[in-house]
Amino acid sequence: MKITKKQAIGENLLYLMVWTAIILVPVLNSQMMSELHVSLENVLIAWRKIAPYLVIFIVHNSVIAPRFMLKHRYWLYLASNLALIIGVFWLVDFYEQHLSVEPLVTDFSENAAAHKASFTDLEMYWNVILGFFMTGANTGIKLMYQSIRDEQEMAELKRQNLQAEMDYLKYQINPHFFMNTLNNIHALIDIDTEYAKNAVIELSKMMRYVLYESGHEIISLNRDIQFLKNYIELMRIRYTDAVDIRVESPEDLSELVSIPPLLLIVFVENAFKHGVSYSRPSFIHLRIEYADGMVSATISNSRHTPRDGRHRAGIGLENVRKRLALIYGQKNYSLDIREEADQYIVKLTIPTLHA
Repeated sequence: MKITKKQAIGENLLYLMVWTAIILVPVLNSQMMSELHVSLENVLIAWRKIAPYLVIFIVHNSVIAPRFMLKHRYWLYLASNLALIIGVFWLVDFYEQHLSVEPLVTDFSENAAAHKASFTDLEMYWNVILGFFMTGANTGIKLMYQSIRDEQEMAELKRQNLQAEMDYLKYQINPHFFMNTLNNIHALIDIDTEYAKNAVIELSKMMRYVLYESGHEIISLNRDIQFLKNYIELMRIRYTDAVDIRVESPEDLSELVSIPPLLLIVFVENAFKHGVSYSRPSFIHLRIEYADGMVSATISNSRHTPRDGRHRAGIGLENVRKRLALIYGQKNYSLDIREEADQYIVKLTIPTLHA
């Protein structure tokens, strides 16, 4: 993933900066101590002292820590780390005692000083302790970056899962919506063929919106309102003038005012499905308002008790509740559904979204 690569680059860049500073310290120190020129001999001696620690770091950072520590194989990590540190300094000691070509000094104290000066001025156990300290710091940095990578990957995975769930919920609405609309057109064919043709054209516009524009995370409120109006006009054809249908929406809205697509259509569908009766006066009133970055939609419709006396909540309403929770969390929006003696009133208030 891109996140992992960025974190790996950042981690390696940190190591490079630290070791560059360590390697440059002898050069800068020699320059500060010498007025004429850098003492190359002193720099080389200092680099020879640093070399074992650099070797330990490279092996630990590239092999031991990734294979054992990051995979939670702690005993193997401790054993291999200890073997690495002791092995490196044992080889250094072996080189100094048997392979070094430096002239032999007869005085014991001077010989010891010269022997220690070649790589390190410390005894073996101090080198091992410092080696453990260095590899421990390396492990801490790797664990810190690993934790950051894990958190970012989990956040990205959570975002992808939420988006996938929202897409599923959104597209689950579409078949429900088109099934109702096609039923309306089917009923219209027997009444007026010309109207049915016009209805098919309007439906094609709505399908274009659903298939191409509603695939975005946000949509212009103007376009969503036009989509609702197209749907309502299709529904008007099916019903007589006895059904009082009213739509109020703000004029001259900026195209930058955006909301999630296919939210409001669910409430309008439910209003037509449960609020219209062929035998009794019915009404559906839709009012959409915008002010101070908040969009409010109020849908009220007549209430008619079904024959079995029970009202069944549609799948669309449950889906829109889930979508609202996924998009806005537990705050920043409100959904109020009231049942009165003769009407249902739904009021949804949501903040506008930005790309």
